[in-house]
Amino acid sequence: MERLDEAQAEVLAPFADPANKVGGGTVLNIFRTLAHAPKALKAFLGWGNYILSRRNALPEREREIVILRTGWLCKSGYEFAQHTRIGKACGLSDDEIARIKAGPDAAGWTPLEAAMLRAADELVADHFVSQPTWDALAELGDKGRMDVVFTVGQYTQVSMMLNSFGIQLESGDMADPDFLP
Repeated sequence: MERLDEAQAEVLAPFADPANKVGGGTVLNIFRTLAHAPKALKAFLGWGNYILSRRNALPEREREIVILRTGWLCKSGYEFAQHTRIGKACGLSDDEIARIKAGPDAAGWTPLEAAMLRAADELVADHFVSQPTWDALAELGDKGRMDVVFTVGQYTQVSMMLNSFGIQLESGDMADPDFLP
């Protein structure tokens, strides 16, 4: 973390702590890059922590389904690689990750899982969840449905940043072959 100004060093310091849940003492490439705008990174982390916390009504596994579909739709290799690893830690199988790429109509999804995938598709394509999809998400409750929209919105923004800033995969992460030229 040399060559950082004081504000950049301050915003990245928590990531260098081995007890930090994000990176475990390694400052991830996304945060190294976003530290060029330390005030923006600090605000970004506040919202991102909501999305990834228990305050989000989506259970971890379902949240990762939504994040992975969003990263896939946004063609973000970094996002898909990071959340493939995170998704597996939350209980997703290799088969489910492959089906996330295929989308909501792939065989094997529960009706709710298909609705969450469909909501991601609609939000990325049209910036709007259709009434039939909204109705299919009803078992999540109002807050859960809102958290689907919040999660897709957050990870669409993250994907735009990752793609635009050319953020490289972390050491040890593998690019999905479908993202290779």
